[in-house]
Amino acid sequence: MRNKQFSRYYLFACIGVLIASYYPLSMGVRVITDMIVNGTVLKENYPKYIIPYTPICIAIIIGVLLMPLCIKLLKRFALAGGASVATGMFFVLELLFEQKVVVSTVETVTKLEDWQMFMCYARPEGLGTTTYKTQTAVDILMGDYNPAFKLHFYIISVVLIITVLNCLYGFGQMVKTGEKKRLKSLILQSVCSLVFLGLCILACFTAFWRDGSIQVSALSATLMAVFFVLFGVTVGVFAGSFLLEKRKFLSIGIPSLVASFMTLLMYIGEIILLNGHLYIFGTGLIFSSIPGIVLAPIDLLIILASGCVTALIFSLLNRNKSL
Repeated sequence: MRNKQFSRYYLFACIGVLIASYYPLSMGVRVITDMIVNGTVLKENYPKYIIPYTPICIAIIIGVLLMPLCIKLLKRFALAGGASVATGMFFVLELLFEQKVVVSTVETVTKLEDWQMFMCYARPEGLGTTTYKTQTAVDILMGDYNPAFKLHFYIISVVLIITVLNCLYGFGQMVKTGEKKRLKSLILQSVCSLVFLGLCILACFTAFWRDGSIQVSALSATLMAVFFVLFGVTVGVFAGSFLLEKRKFLSIGIPSLVASFMTLLMYIGEIILLNGHLYIFGTGLIFSSIPGIVLAPIDLLIILASGCVTALIFSLLNRNKSL
């Protein structure tokens, strides 16, 4: 009976991820077709954000397809096996697209990895104009491009792959075994992952309405702060979903520390991207860099907030557990 239920779940999971991946997959087909026919992709024909979303979707699809095999062979380590293969496939495809796909404008011909950096830095509609500047101390030095600039892009991509697969594998194992201990945390993980993905997509098409200036608007600052906090919480929920019913330090402390650490790691990625600077969220002491470090008090509060929100979540999920 449970095998039949799992087979149905597996079928629906495969169909679901294929439907959800339609646009990223179609983007990939369009770009590959243009490269084969023309040897380049014109700016006006470039589908926004083929990277990282086409490789992410392909990686998740492969991970889902491997689910029955991983559960059968690896048992409790099924997610680790499936996520490892999926993450490896992501990096293979990501690097292949970045190095082989070329985007052409009236003025320039650039690799896709360089073009992507422009799109993350300011609103996409502002690209390709002669007035766009990239040569000040706080701008991205495109002529000195370094793969380290993409540290936080890669972190986000891996987090999306692992957390989505965690949900799909977790629900699959519950269907197969009937064990529901992780049900609440997996539901919460699903919500966090979907909302975080929504923010990622919004950032892709709007860059949170940044205009290339190091000091951003109140709307942009708010969205970026929510993005950082939710990123940390999403990873914290992932870690905590495996530590339910443990001692409080493990079930609450570890997820909250993981959340704050990952948020800090994202800040480090931003600092690398902006050549030792960070976006300024406002004016006043709380928004000014602390002497000796790049972070401002507001940034430290955001890092702390991701850990506190995660701690609150798992305090509720682990009520009545032993000290």
